[in-house]
Amino acid sequence: MAQGGGGGTGNGGSKKVEEIQPQPHPVKEQLPGIQYCVNSPPPWPEAFLLGFQHYLLTLGMTVLIPTIIVPQMGGGDLEKGRVIQTLLFVSGLSTLFQTLFGTRLPVVVVGSYAYTIPITSIIVANRFSSCPDPYERFDRTMRAIQGALIVTACFQTVVGFLGLWRNALRFLSPLSVVPFVTLTGLGLYHLGFPMLARCVEVGLPEIVLLVLISQYLPRLIKSKPHLCERFAVLFSVAIVWLYAQLLTSTAVYNHKPAATQLSCRTDRAGLISEASWIYIPYPFQWGSPTFNAGEAFAMMAASFVSIFESTGTFIVAGRYGSATPAPPSVISRGTGWLGIGVLLSGILGGLTGTTASVENAGLLALTKVGSRRVTQISAAFMIVFSVFGKFGAFFASIPLPIVAAMYCVLFCFVSSAGLSFLQFCNLNSFKTKFILGFSLFMGISVPQYFREYYQGGWRSEYFHTSSTWFNDTIKVIFMSHATVAALVALFLDCTISRQNEETRNDCGLKWWEKFCLYNSDVRNNEFYGLPFRLDKLFPAL
Repeated sequence: MAQGGGGGTGNGGSKKVEEIQPQPHPVKEQLPGIQYCVNSPPPWPEAFLLGFQHYLLTLGMTVLIPTIIVPQMGGGDLEKGRVIQTLLFVSGLSTLFQTLFGTRLPVVVVGSYAYTIPITSIIVANRFSSCPDPYERFDRTMRAIQGALIVTACFQTVVGFLGLWRNALRFLSPLSVVPFVTLTGLGLYHLGFPMLARCVEVGLPEIVLLVLISQYLPRLIKSKPHLCERFAVLFSVAIVWLYAQLLTSTAVYNHKPAATQLSCRTDRAGLISEASWIYIPYPFQWGSPTFNAGEAFAMMAASFVSIFESTGTFIVAGRYGSATPAPPSVISRGTGWLGIGVLLSGILGGLTGTTASVENAGLLALTKVGSRRVTQISAAFMIVFSVFGKFGAFFASIPLPIVAAMYCVLFCFVSSAGLSFLQFCNLNSFKTKFILGFSLFMGISVPQYFREYYQGGWRSEYFHTSSTWFNDTIKVIFMSHATVAALVALFLDCTISRQNEETRNDCGLKWWEKFCLYNSDVRNNEFYGLPFRLDKLFPAL
């Protein structure tokens, strides 16, 4: 009896020990903690302020690309201002199309940095560089860029609307999504601290204030701590912008080098004085587009990279919008509408193609607001301020180091969204470890090699040919961290981790399969269904 009683006590003790054992966190198909999801808009006053925050973020890439490229084309401040207004107008329309008819996710569409390589090749082409008149050279170069963008738009719309991209995405699993999405954010590191460091005295206070207001101040304010998280961008930018204005007005930079003044001063953008009070972009404002087959091929390579990076952003936006993973058909539909945005940019003269904004997807996490209505309001701001140029130019004159400081915080949210898909994978599997480690390493290492190869001034017989468009194609694809990581991870995932049921479960494919078809989950129609009964005209296959 004593032994029996002792045995019973021992079992009860072991049960108690088991009860207090730490348990792993449960798997979440939809991210908890989001205060407003895709279909739940915040009150109108908050929605307008949140939409204005998204608008401020779009100005970073919208101003950066023309600032780099337009002077190389021979254009001055007037041409740069009109290109910025046009690109902002195209971004606003594309954002509306994306949220109404595309993925229906809270995604903001902006100009794509991936197109700068083929655009630069067009600029330095002999038929343009030999033109003595800078304004004539600008017009001729812009018309060539427009022609290449129009051809590229046709390629992207075919890939999206005909379901070619949908068929490719059905091979994805959570294992291949992790490096894909993670490097969508980390791959843009050159737009973060390196650009911030051009003016440390302005950029560093911005990043410190943004972290303090969004992460530490809510712990001290007990009444409405969510206000600090939602409007941290507005608060920090207003304070640091005023600080930068004080530095400019007190003649701190008067004897500094020209590059420092351009980055730090608030009066060196040259946008406000040259911007029109009212300006509506119109088709072929720079003249009839010209077409070149080689330039179009190089531009299509940039579009291919933009599709990869936009897909990663779509996945992040769905996660931070507390939606289920978007089916491949929905992402393919969104890719087609991004192609429509590229077409608009080619027709109106927006200089570059369009892509889903990585930084705006990070802002969804910072604010914990993934509402579709907020991004639609930001699209309205883009359109209005592109037409009323003076007002838009005022906000566009924010020093770029301030924008770069925000990128340092927001890109990290995108990267962490990719890492969150590890919860669906078996991290105790050596195959999983190899695929993750190898794809992440190659996604960082390969683009670094090509960046040193082409920007370091040395050449190799393996990658340099007499064909400019072929060289640009190789550069664009293999200098994209997200594209290289996605291709490596997808190849290894399909050839190594899907041999049997056990390995398919290790890569998370068992959980992922139910999201591969639109009709396999009833929640898809709630998040991704088209308005105005357009689902009958454009069914998701």
